[in-house]
Amino acid sequence: MSIKIEKKIVGYDVIKPTQSEDNSKADSVVPAVTESLNTDEGSATIVQMHEKVVRPEMLVGSTYKIKTPISEHAFYITINDMLLNPGTPYEKRRPFEIFINSKNMDHYQWISGLTLIISAVFRKGGDVTFLVDELKSVFDPKGGYFKRGGRFMPSLVAEIGEAIESHLKMIGMIIDNNLDEHQQALVDQKRREYNEKQAATNGNVPNEDSSFPAGSSLCRKCNVIASIMMDGCMTCLNCGDSKCG
Repeated sequence: MSIKIEKKIVGYDVIKPTQSEDNSKADSVVPAVTESLNTDEGSATIVQMHEKVVRPEMLVGSTYKIKTPISEHAFYITINDMLLNPGTPYEKRRPFEIFINSKNMDHYQWISGLTLIISAVFRKGGDVTFLVDELKSVFDPKGGYFKRGGRFMPSLVAEIGEAIESHLKMIGMIIDNNLDEHQQALVDQKRREYNEKQAATNGNVPNEDSSFPAGSSLCRKCNVIASIMMDGCMTCLNCGDSKCG
């Protein structure tokens, strides 16, 4: 195949085979993105997660069990983390890959694809917390289900997102926005008052599958059957949400 050169040749260079191999090796051993940081003790190089990171022989992981009423068999979600900057003040865990296993083969195809995509996003680095909101917003067209404890789950995909959220909270990528000490004390007080009032009037006790009073309705904020009428206002005993502010 002939190539027409329309511009004037002003120079040339010969690439040696050894030089080509050295360049390819240099490109393949880039472990991660580095960031220079000036501290009181001097400059430090911080390693960040990157898609070219080389997988070490051992990763630290956690496994989460999901048991849904729509499947006879449980699902086990394993998330493996890479330890960056070990032994330094900047040591942190970042998710590297995810695996989902189950004896139920009905969902094998899409679950395999989902794990590959999520693992690829993990290895890209950066803020991967957006995955939680995306997965938790998926609704099953056949309807969701209630977990033990009265928590509503819109789909199996949403529960996988909740497991990832729990893991990201554990490694510090998501700040847990639970009730503070004073809010939790107020909710506990209201719960005791309601239980005492119900027991005195008609002997109602909390549901067997829930720690919240019988007759509670679904809270639209946290999706838990924990909303009750108190002081003329619907109040959630799980997250503290109230229609009265």
